[in-house]
Amino acid sequence: MPTSIPPQPLYQQIKDHILSQIDGGVWPVNHRLPSEHELVAQFGFSRMTINRALRELTDEGRLVRLQGVGTFVAPPKTQSALFEVHSIADEIRNRGHQHHCRVLRSETGSADPELAIGLNIMAGTPVFHTEIVHYEDVTPIQFEDRWVNPAVAPDYPQQDFTRQTPHDYLIRVAPWTEGEHMVEALLPPKAISDVLQMPKGEPCLVIRRRTWSGPHIVTVVRLWFPASRYRLMGRFVAKD
Repeated sequence: MPTSIPPQPLYQQIKDHILSQIDGGVWPVNHRLPSEHELVAQFGFSRMTINRALRELTDEGRLVRLQGVGTFVAPPKTQSALFEVHSIADEIRNRGHQHHCRVLRSETGSADPELAIGLNIMAGTPVFHTEIVHYEDVTPIQFEDRWVNPAVAPDYPQQDFTRQTPHDYLIRVAPWTEGEHMVEALLPPKAISDVLQMPKGEPCLVIRRRTWSGPHIVTVVRLWFPASRYRLMGRFVAKD
């Protein structure tokens, strides 16, 4: 006797319908989905069932839900290695896309006490500062806020960072020997939210990074990624 196939849970039927609309191109990126009330009326399922389907698809990165606004098709998330230091330009090119950037700020400032500790220099020491937004094709995916130790990279202000990224320049003049990461989820300041073209209320993944070249700290950088467009991946190997 053939084995009968159990019916799919109701919430999975909703998920499959939504994914078929997305993968089939009927609902493109940023398309607004019908409301929960409309989906209840369409399928005749309970609101709890509809909510579960939408919640799981949001957790899986296929939808973005904005409270009081609606539910939208999420852009495909690019992926970055969490425990490695790569050039954002190389990551984008390896995905078959084009990288370009816009330099918003390039200046010489002085280290306040917090930054002085971060760079292991005296407070008031001159430091280089750049703010750069990186694009994948036409989409902004990273805001880079970087401080650089002039003793390690004295020619930093003279570089054209539309031709090579700060990472590529620094890895050449001061190859890194050690790195430190901290990852947070933060609501971005309005200036960063605007330049990354993010909807109000969307959080960012923020990597705070320091790198060393021998005994010297080269740079302190904060990298802001729109959470709906980016994810971080790390791989662990057990030690005996």
